[in-house]
Amino acid sequence: MNPSRIFILRPVATTLLMAALLVVGIIAWQQLPLSALPAVEYATIEVQTFYPGASPDVMTSAVTAPLEKQLGQMSGLRQMFSQSSGGASVITLEFDLSVSLDVAEQEVQAAINAASNLLPSGLPAPPIYAKINPADAPVLTLAMTSSTLPLTDVQTLADTRLAQKISQLPGVGLVTLSGGYKPAVRVQANIRAMSAYDLNIDDLRTTLGNININTPKGTLDGPHRSYTIDANDQIKDPSDYLNSVIAYKNGRPVLLSDVADVVRGPENTQLGAWMNTTPAIILNVQRQPGANVIQVVDRIKAMLPQWTAGLPSSVSVVQLTDRTTTIRASVADVEFELTLAVCLVVMVIFLFLRNLRATFIPSLSVPLSLVGTFSAMYLWGFSLDNLSLMALTIATGFVVDDAIVVIENISRHIEEGLPPLEAALKGSREIGFTIISLTVSLLAVLIPLLFMSDVIGRLFYEFAVTLAVTIVLSAVVSLTLVPMMCARLLSGRPHRPETSGKKKRRSWFDYLIGGYDWALTRVLEHQLITLLVATATVGVTAWLYVAIPKGFFPTQDTGIIQGITEASQSISFEHMSELQISLADAVLKDPDVVSVSSFIGVDGTNTTLNVGRMQINLRPRDQRSQTASQIIRRLQQEVAEVAGITLYMQPVQDLTVDTQISATQYQFILDNPSLDELSTWTPKLLDALRKAPELADVTSDLQDSGLSATIDVDRATAARFGITLATIDNALYDSFGQRLVNTIFTQSNQMRVILEAQPKLLKGMPALDSIYLPSATASTGQVPLSAIAHIVIGHKPIQIGHLAQFPATTISFNLAPGASLGTAVTAVTNAEQAIGLPQSFETSFQGALEAFQSSLTNEVYLVIAAVLVMYVVLGVLYESFIHPLTILSTLPSAGIGALLAMQVTGADLDIIGIIGIILLIGVVKKNAIMMIDFAIAAEREEGLAPRAAIHQACLLRFRPILMTTVAALISAVPLAFGSGSGSELRQPLGIAMIGGLCVSQLLTLFTTPVVYLALDRLAKWLRERGGRALEPETPAP
Repeated sequence: MNPSRIFILRPVATTLLMAALLVVGIIAWQQLPLSALPAVEYATIEVQTFYPGASPDVMTSAVTAPLEKQLGQMSGLRQMFSQSSGGASVITLEFDLSVSLDVAEQEVQAAINAASNLLPSGLPAPPIYAKINPADAPVLTLAMTSSTLPLTDVQTLADTRLAQKISQLPGVGLVTLSGGYKPAVRVQANIRAMSAYDLNIDDLRTTLGNININTPKGTLDGPHRSYTIDANDQIKDPSDYLNSVIAYKNGRPVLLSDVADVVRGPENTQLGAWMNTTPAIILNVQRQPGANVIQVVDRIKAMLPQWTAGLPSSVSVVQLTDRTTTIRASVADVEFELTLAVCLVVMVIFLFLRNLRATFIPSLSVPLSLVGTFSAMYLWGFSLDNLSLMALTIATGFVVDDAIVVIENISRHIEEGLPPLEAALKGSREIGFTIISLTVSLLAVLIPLLFMSDVIGRLFYEFAVTLAVTIVLSAVVSLTLVPMMCARLLSGRPHRPETSGKKKRRSWFDYLIGGYDWALTRVLEHQLITLLVATATVGVTAWLYVAIPKGFFPTQDTGIIQGITEASQSISFEHMSELQISLADAVLKDPDVVSVSSFIGVDGTNTTLNVGRMQINLRPRDQRSQTASQIIRRLQQEVAEVAGITLYMQPVQDLTVDTQISATQYQFILDNPSLDELSTWTPKLLDALRKAPELADVTSDLQDSGLSATIDVDRATAARFGITLATIDNALYDSFGQRLVNTIFTQSNQMRVILEAQPKLLKGMPALDSIYLPSATASTGQVPLSAIAHIVIGHKPIQIGHLAQFPATTISFNLAPGASLGTAVTAVTNAEQAIGLPQSFETSFQGALEAFQSSLTNEVYLVIAAVLVMYVVLGVLYESFIHPLTILSTLPSAGIGALLAMQVTGADLDIIGIIGIILLIGVVKKNAIMMIDFAIAAEREEGLAPRAAIHQACLLRFRPILMTTVAALISAVPLAFGSGSGSELRQPLGIAMIGGLCVSQLLTLFTTPVVYLALDRLAKWLRERGGRALEPETPAP
């Protein structure tokens, strides 16, 4: 049977079919979106609740706990982590991969509604949720500044002109305005002046709530006309507050201006943001999980000129960060490497065939197969990203293998004197089964990749499908277009003995095959030694696998560094601002740093005052000599001179499998039912981890040493004066909590009215002495706070973390130079054992660490599954139990080469390297398949003995084996030696492919025939022992 016959005899139909495939592929290629990596994120939602002035204990018990109870009942919830701090509660919800983001959103909203009746009535706003991954860096960062306008006006412009518009675009998850200059009216009470008028601050709060009202008043409907009732109950100008009467004392009105100052200012004075070192409003745009980064940013950039056109001329909008710049550069580099790989493969074909027409055929069939794959990618909804283009680059070697095998076999018959048409028919008939065997066995290797679970499976599904489609198209093109073109383009040559000139012209290959013939003869004479070598490769491969450092995913250089600043837990906002600016100034002195955006304050992103964020933008990769990781180490030395604050840095990654941001790159959560136990053992574990040489920058978000001033009330004395605890809490909240007491409504915005004590009274502990409480029994009508309570200075947590409602802390670290993720995980386990961590503690690896452990568990099973699947497929194809074993005997040599190459180059065995080894399983076995096919045919058709048959098959197939191996090797060279954007992703794959191909080529050319003969003898022995049912005498190809 010859599947190529109809296509050889109908060249017009074949040409038209291939042209249609090419056109459809080109159209699909133009429609494919660009991205860095396939979308693999879990559905993640963040719930934020703000309660200004509330302590971490109050936020945990009054806000976080009721929400956690309801949110924890949602189906499909994978993990719930919360952080409660002064005035803020942030709950991060991570759902299973099977749960869509829209379904998760509906369940979250229902849970918030169910918990609303348990939340404090004084919340300024209900809990809000955002469909974002908090650990995902912003895709776009804009800074708004003005040399003339106050930042409160700039904030209004940013909110109404930009943030709202950007939020409406598809794919945008959240737009946060950092800087905290939301305009408000601040009423600053003079406590002593109010006391002189026999007033207290709670009276002022009540009055402020009543003098500005915006409520419905009804209508008057007469016999002929209708009137809408309105009143001047709404204060439009904040200055009108000053003339408001708040009380009458001694027969005269007491105006608000007598006891308080009214100023325009920010709603929260403890927020700040900077562009470099200039105060600014920072807009951070985060995408929804799964949204395409480039499409989101392109939509924003397309509309940005229109939105900014109406801004005042003094307001400037500066783009600080654009994640798509490096993504586009990375994809462009892969596309260049793909083109280079195709050119190099065509050059290799010409080097071997020395025939322009024969070279033209694969140079046309290879791009055709690759371009045709784009149409399948479009139908599957894939994108042009690093992994899909890597698959196409590697596929270049696979695709050309099929074409080379067909062309070489047909060319051999033409050189023997057959006419091109007859040679094409005969050669395609001989090689058809080999092509099918190569294709099916290669697809079998990809089956484990297609059915991998969890994040890794999602990540490499697109890679595996793209590669599988390319392989199938390669087989189709090789069995249709290639033999047809060989029949039409290759010229016939009369069969004649080789002349001395011709011999000289091909002497390099003649010498090469002659040397191989001599070496193969020696090897076949010493089969026992060769079998021992082949057996030893299995043991060496296993030893190398155990010994090589293991990782999860290569660290990318995206040109952006994420920084988290941390100072003393009792630091003031003013001092924190000074230190943050000093850090930014030190970072900007580095020649590779272009700009810095930073912000501090409790805003949901930062949950405590002593923690800030910093985003450092680097020069493009081709304009600097060092990677982002190297620049981080350099910056750590430069910022060490800034005392009182620490800057933790990590490079921003395109692959984000974490769901919360930590100070350093790798993180795990330690939880215990007792907060006291957690506070006791966490420092011990941190000390042990810091002693481990594999870890660097070990830190924790446990913050339990903040200064606290506890009001210890004498309840009996307070009762004697008629003072309740609610009165005390209200007086304290009114004075020190930036309490929201009213709202001024406008057509386009709302302005909060904030009540506080005068700032000069807020400096330190003496401010508490100014608090007076109303009393019905006191002679003056007021009692100082100090008369019924005393102040206890102590330490309390400024942040409380929960994992599944239990107290928890996040511990994070970076890898020390030269350390691998595998050794780091071992170091964490050893540290826990060294300090004797109680059984009540549970360690939960997060993000990359969790995925690494999962991949480490699955790696061996993945390779074993690939081998077993290929054995079954080959056994079915050859109707034999023995021949698949011969083919599989070539695999350990590929493993040795790949692992050695990675160890020599210092690369960790990560997911990319494992994928390379799995692909090698499919590539390397082709040598054995080509040898065995011709050996079986020689035994059956020519009656040769097994040794003569395999010897002849090895010599006959030496040239196509060498050509296909060199072609596959050359296609991996651009990946291994590329240095552009994203090259750190591609290099492990190229290194594994090159190392595996080189070693396997040297070994399998000699071990395969020996193993073939040994298993042939085994099969004969089994048949003699009555095992004919086990192994057929004449295996059918």
